[in-house]
Amino acid sequence: MKKSELKEFLDQKAAYYNNPDFIETDPIQIPHRFTAKEDIEISGFLAATIAWGNRKSIINNARKMMTLMDDSPYDFVINHSEEDLQKLLPFVHRTFNGYDFIQFIKSLQHLYKNYDGMEPIFAKYASKDSLQPAIAKFKELFFEVEHLPRTQKHVSNPLKGSSAKRINMFLRWMVRQDNHGVDFGIWKSISPALLSCPLDVHSGNVARKLSLLKRKQNDAKALQELDKNLRKLDPKDPVKYDFALFGLGVFEKF
Repeated sequence: MKKSELKEFLDQKAAYYNNPDFIETDPIQIPHRFTAKEDIEISGFLAATIAWGNRKSIINNARKMMTLMDDSPYDFVINHSEEDLQKLLPFVHRTFNGYDFIQFIKSLQHLYKNYDGMEPIFAKYASKDSLQPAIAKFKELFFEVEHLPRTQKHVSNPLKGSSAKRINMFLRWMVRQDNHGVDFGIWKSISPALLSCPLDVHSGNVARKLSLLKRKQNDAKALQELDKNLRKLDPKDPVKYDFALFGLGVFEKF
């Protein structure tokens, strides 16, 4: 397939899947329950954090997270008591348990009270062409507070080889300027051109079939290769193709 044909094909698929119907089966439905910026970003971050495994299970457990936070994520993060935190202990999603959940609440409170939230961190530490260095810095600041070592595995570090799929997905939600009502685009201080495609089994396999990716592992190097090729197709909005790659893999078994 020629580059022009590939672009036309992927543009069509991206447009097809980038619509409100996509929300019904995707974890992005969790932050769509809220209207305040802080509620959207906190609920989105938590939903993205547990976004691996069965999609129905992800969505159900993300809903449980919101219920445990009285459906007021920002207020809960800022004003929780120790008694409030104890209510989170029974929570579990695969290897993310109640202790991890409590740690995330404490770390988020630290970021909002000391760094004005998450957006300023990613904006400040992004490189001129990537948010991956900012993800690494975000993890460092997230765990500045006393924490359980086990919880560190739930925030990826691309500088240590991870594709950081879940946090790149979260960043797509927050940064990408979407005219179709799926992504929020509420982080205005960061350019969508810096976003990286959330790389998982589905998007990776489709990208390889379309010769957008040669590397076999879904790691940081593969992400860099995929980013480079997607930015050739659309330098201003490269991660719109996440809709195409994911849709082709999950819904069309491409």
